[in-house]
Amino acid sequence: MVEGMTDLSDFIRGLPKAELHLHIEGSLEPEQMFEFARRNRLALPFKSVEEVRAAYAFSNLQDFLDIYYQGAGVLMTEADFHDLAMAYFRRVAADGCRHVELFFDPQTHTDRGLPFRVAIEGLLSGMAEAERTLGVSSSLILCFLRHLDEDAALATLKAAEPWLDRLLGVGLDSSEVGHPPSKFAKVFAAARQRGLKLVAHAGEEGPPAYVWEALDLLKVDRIDHGNRALEDPALVQRLAAEGMTLTVCPLSNLKLCVVDDLANHPLKRMLDLGLRATLNSDDPAYFGGYLGANWTATAQALALSRDDLVTLAKNSFTGSFLPADRIEAHLAEIDAYAR
Repeated sequence: MVEGMTDLSDFIRGLPKAELHLHIEGSLEPEQMFEFARRNRLALPFKSVEEVRAAYAFSNLQDFLDIYYQGAGVLMTEADFHDLAMAYFRRVAADGCRHVELFFDPQTHTDRGLPFRVAIEGLLSGMAEAERTLGVSSSLILCFLRHLDEDAALATLKAAEPWLDRLLGVGLDSSEVGHPPSKFAKVFAAARQRGLKLVAHAGEEGPPAYVWEALDLLKVDRIDHGNRALEDPALVQRLAAEGMTLTVCPLSNLKLCVVDDLANHPLKRMLDLGLRATLNSDDPAYFGGYLGANWTATAQALALSRDDLVTLAKNSFTGSFLPADRIEAHLAEIDAYAR
């Protein structure tokens, strides 16, 4: 544990950090769900906030996704997306976060009839306000829904063209099993040609083979999750040798039964194996904790040392897509804080 610190949470809160795996739709709190439904005059299948929270009992990824997509249906206007983003940024700023690389799922919204611009303009507006008022910088990553076909992903990339200069990259999320990365090789190649960064969820519930595919067929710059990579020693060796960042989400893994107990989470083992692991919240409204809660709960469960925590903080910036000079400035801030 962190030696000489009477309050682990205070040490973690003050430690400068970035978040690299956050689905903004997954920060929709039950209270917000009711507020957005009220102002958009929508009926919900829940009678109360407590009933929504009771529904947040998942045994696997698909159970979660079913209610996740249902909840996202209350987001109807640019103001909704702006307010959703700002509520998240206020929470993460209080957790010592300096930078976020934010996922959003445009197909979740366009498939229910919203124009592409509604979600992206609302989010960009919220991101600009967060940097101006909270000092938290951010960039936007467009994720393709892997349970849909590649043609739908290609159509989404085309719809995004007016905003390409404001997108950092593309990602791949939603139901993993049965939807390997190879299914999306063409759209990832098209995104790469447009100069976008590439990330993909792989090895959360899917096998190590999905991580290999993400590396070799999609040619990703970062792996989201990657837990099951540890089942393949050759894959671990490659990830370490290439300095590939893994965006790990402990409370998400616990909530979705990827691990049975936080004390058995592989994060510490990843660090010991020389992997560039980072700590993130994934879908915090659904999984029981924002960035600080993930850091504190994991540090306690795995007895992470002060050096482990500093390494994780540094990894969150070296694994980001920030320019080198800004990464160096954040690393210097971490060193000053640790001293």
